[in-house]
Amino acid sequence: MHLETLKTYCDLIETGSFSKAAALNYITQSAVSQQVQALERKFERKLIERGRRRGVTPTEAGRLLYGECKEIVERYQALENSLKADVEQMTGTVRIATVYSVGLHELPPYIKQFIRAYPQVKVHVEYSRTNKVYEFCLNNAIDFGIVACPTARPQVEIIPVRDDNLVLICSPEHELASRNRISLKRLGVEPFIGFERDIPTRKLIDQILKKYDVTVTYAMEFDNIETIKRSVEVGIGVSILPESAVFNEVRSGMLMALSFNEGNFSRPIGIIHRKGKVLSAPARKFTEQLIEPLRAS
Repeated sequence: MHLETLKTYCDLIETGSFSKAAALNYITQSAVSQQVQALERKFERKLIERGRRRGVTPTEAGRLLYGECKEIVERYQALENSLKADVEQMTGTVRIATVYSVGLHELPPYIKQFIRAYPQVKVHVEYSRTNKVYEFCLNNAIDFGIVACPTARPQVEIIPVRDDNLVLICSPEHELASRNRISLKRLGVEPFIGFERDIPTRKLIDQILKKYDVTVTYAMEFDNIETIKRSVEVGIGVSILPESAVFNEVRSGMLMALSFNEGNFSRPIGIIHRKGKVLSAPARKFTEQLIEPLRAS
């Protein structure tokens, strides 16, 4: 089995198109079909389904093969890049998946810094929920993910990045707006706006409230941080959010941020990738850039 065959198969699964896979590998569509047939004969399993509307989709065996093949192809490409390139000639694409609160509010400065240093490298960012970021990692669809409150899972490696300070936010017209600090106990009488229950940051906040024996009444629950902020702005309730994610609104006076009498609370941010995955030179540089502040502290 040739490495070129594995790469062609991966391209076919990712694009869902024989013509696109053929173009990416400078071969004919017939050659792509022959390579897939050779793989199916070797493993004695049907690997793909052909559909007019959805294009090519992998069978269960095909998905398993894709995951392992992608890792092999990426390992070879990373080795090839390491042997060939010097830092100033790095090229390629860094594929990242991240949750909205990190991707929208914390990642942009790092992307700008990276692109400035390595203009020949493209950075592709996918914004999604935490469970999807883990799924992308396990399927080798990305180089790495960035999530809040990373948890150990089989086949996933975690690299700590830093902690996000959590603050209480309210509208400027709220009676709490004149304060700098507040007790968690006060939240028991305030309408509370939070994340949906399956989101890791929500679970962390619920744990903090439980530890201090505080029960809040959830007026609204959302799956993204932007909707939570807008709801607090119009005075529907208060919320606990990462300080970095509300920095612009606090600076412009659209929201007020308060600390807690009980102390500082934070949520961890981490990089995740599939265990055993060999990152390309550009992806390694990007992760090093992300964790540099942690190393310096």
